[in-house]
Amino acid sequence: MSESILSHPENTEPVIFTQEELGWLPWLEPYPADQLTERHWAGLVDASRSKSPYFLLLARDPDVLQARTKTDKDIFYNTADGLPRAERELAATATSRLNGCIYCASVHSRFATQYSKRKADVQRLLDEGVTADIDPRWNAIIDASVSLTETPIRFGQKHVEALRATGLDDLEIVDVINGSAFFNWANRLMLSLGEPSAPAQASANA
Repeated sequence: MSESILSHPENTEPVIFTQEELGWLPWLEPYPADQLTERHWAGLVDASRSKSPYFLLLARDPDVLQARTKTDKDIFYNTADGLPRAERELAATATSRLNGCIYCASVHSRFATQYSKRKADVQRLLDEGVTADIDPRWNAIIDASVSLTETPIRFGQKHVEALRATGLDDLEIVDVINGSAFFNWANRLMLSLGEPSAPAQASANA
């Protein structure tokens, strides 16, 4: 099945980082929802993702999508041990903020707010950028995530020591690394396949 190249001249892309729910418009034709096979459903993992143009686009390679989604869910949802969910989301938000992925930052900043109840602090990260001075623990998580994002070799012993100094154990430090590393890849994938749309357009596209 050939894929059509899509353009969205009517779309006004948001240019400000926000915690509002945004839409996303693909530049390639998503896989038709009414043609999903058992293999595609297995790739989606979560059936509700069939309503998302992003995941329907990735469903063109269902085996890779399945691996991607299971990795994503394990990093962010498997919180029985390790870092609290709010700070996993903080790492993803900081990475997305630095990479300029407005859509991903909107999603993960909302989760960071939901689980931390610190909306104003999360918004400061979005407004001021990754140099925002919030508190020692969050600053250390953001700094570690940013170092990994800029180039992995920048992340080193000083970041581990800063994280430990704010109370993180080895398992929690691994969770910071996983959240940031995954979104280094996920941001680049999303930025190369489509564009965000404003909240009003998001409702229209739902």
